[in-house]
This record gives sequence, C-alpha cells and structure tokens, in this order.
Amino acid sequence: MITEIDVKAPVVVHCDTVVDAPLRCVWRLLTEVSSWPDWQPDITAAAADRSLRTGSAIRWSTAGLDIESTVYQLRTPDRILWGGTAGGITGIHLWTLEVIGSSVRVHTEESWDGGPVLADVDGMRAALGESLAAWLGHLRKAAEKRSAGWTGQRPSRVRVR
Repeated sequence: MITEIDVKAPVVVHCDTVVDAPLRCVWRLLTEVSSWPDWQPDITAAAADRSLRTGSAIRWSTAGLDIESTVYQLRTPDRILWGGTAGGITGIHLWTLEVIGSSVRVHTEESWDGGPVLADVDGMRAALGESLAAWLGHLRKAAEKRSAGWTGQRPSRVRVR
C-alpha cells in the first residue's frame, strides 16, 4: 500500500501556500474532481468513478496527457494521496491541509519517476515545480473567491522547494 510520495524518485517537489478560506471550502475544491476544470484552467477534463475514497479512480487531462490516478489514501478533511502512470511518468501526489487560525496551509508534494524523467531530470523538476505552483495559485484564488472574505486579487504566496 502506498502511503507517501517516492522520496527516492529522481524528481521530488514540495510547495506550500496559505489560503484565506475555510477548510471545508478548500477540501471541497480538491475532492470534487469533476469541478477541477472550472477553477484549474490547466485541467481540461476530470471525473472520478465514484465519490472519492481509497481505491477510487480519477481520470483527468492536463498538458496533453490523459491520466488515470488511483486514490491511495484519503483522510477527510486534511489528506489525499493519489498516483498513477502517464506518458511513461509515474507520479505520486500528496495534498495535506492544516488549519491556521481562519486560514488553511495547503502543502503539496509530488514525486516523478520513469524514462522521460530520467532523460531530463532538471527540466522535469522545473516543469513539476511550475505545475504545482500554478495549481496552488488557482486553488487559493478559487477558494478565496468562494469564501465570504474574498476581497480581490492578492500577490502570489506560493513557496516551491
């Protein structure tokens, strides 16, 4: 059973942001898979085979890839781990949410392995870092817009490591 990202993979990226919205709002955006294209413009299609739980399949399209991910672990409302292989890349993606006052710290980390990754480790690391930072930025924007306290555009507060 997979419980974490592959920390030994050639590409591992960690990103964090703080979202000024309630935990339930952020969790709903992450777990209502069919709504991903509504707020995440890099995703062109998304569907889950049933309500999310361990073993659920998520089918989604991004960057010209059709991806089928399996939910490896789900702990409502603060942890979801999924992964799969697409285009020769095996990815494992973890999201964790932590309430900090009236905000939520969103941490995401992902590992990539496979032939295309080994062929260009630095380029793949950069691409994954950009992708995760963009996803967090879109999530923050959508959650803050949906929450009552949204006041408009704010500068990005996404940190990539």
